[in-house]
Amino acid sequence: MNVNELKRKIIENGMNIEMMSLAIGMNKSTFYRKMRNRGETFTVKEVNLICKRLSLSKAEAMVIFFGGDVA
Repeated sequence: MNVNELKRKIIENGMNIEMMSLAIGMNKSTFYRKMRNRGETFTVKEVNLICKRLSLSKAEAMVIFFGGDVA
């Protein structure tokens, strides 16, 4: 997971980590912990909520969560 790109997108959307965590129904400490673990423990549901809240394209989501491009 590209943590720096996710942080950039969160800021680009006028939010901070606390606001993002609240928007997806997660405790901010849990969100920070998952980010420190390079996103390895985010569930599919959480990733989908993040993508929806940030209006990420498929390509952006692939870069952030899987480090690649959409074919």
